[in-house]
Amino acid sequence: MKFDQNRTSIHFPRINGHFLTDIDSMRMQMKTERVKKFLYSLWKEWRFPLFFIVFVVIPVKSSLADWNWVPTGSMNPTILEGDLIFVDKVAYDLRIPLTLHRLARWSNPERGDIIVCFSPEDGVRLVKRVIGLPGDTIEMRNNTLLLNGEPVVYTRIDGKYTDLLPNKQKVRCVLATEDLGQVAHTVMSIPSINAMRSFGPVTVPHGRYFVMGDNRDSSRDSRYFGFVDRESIVGKAKGVIGSFDITDKYQPRFGRFFESLK
Repeated sequence: MKFDQNRTSIHFPRINGHFLTDIDSMRMQMKTERVKKFLYSLWKEWRFPLFFIVFVVIPVKSSLADWNWVPTGSMNPTILEGDLIFVDKVAYDLRIPLTLHRLARWSNPERGDIIVCFSPEDGVRLVKRVIGLPGDTIEMRNNTLLLNGEPVVYTRIDGKYTDLLPNKQKVRCVLATEDLGQVAHTVMSIPSINAMRSFGPVTVPHGRYFVMGDNRDSSRDSRYFGFVDRESIVGKAKGVIGSFDITDKYQPRFGRFFESLK
């Protein structure tokens, strides 16, 4: 701001073609200072939680342990829609956080393991059961598995065990115990719907795995998208942390809280 010697008018600086008074300039400065103080106080208050999330929570969830919501019924009756499952990411190896690069490897998935992997079809994260190991020959005839030419043993289960299934499936499904040798677990079929109940035989290549859902008539798995690469397997599902029935107003299933998976 300056005074003209010949006149008493006051000249103000021009900014973008508009006159800006000293009061407006002071207001802007005060506003800027308030924003800076707010951001600084926010940083002071949240920097330690932020560091904890970035340098502890994210690496742990990425490389050591994780939890995943299951939105579909492809693993019924073992895993239900709305289950929150615990995933052990060091069950087979140790990865660099946020990558698929392994620092160390101490084991490989076994037949019957419930794994979390990325679909070779579209990269979506899946939870499935390992059926075929590298070198195995897998075949299915009318929903009966044959492993290396030998039929798997099935035992029919009473319908009363369908209590936790969605209402629309309770009256339509058939349950049985499938014995894979190391693991015996429950599988489900729905005879009234169209599904791939026969395929193969196919031989699992080196470094690949054949996976299936326990809900055999409602699962998109290796029958459709092929084998899963070992490098795409990121962990083993060990148990259910919590469960809420997404088909019935998210009612809690307290009986499934902290339940182990097999």
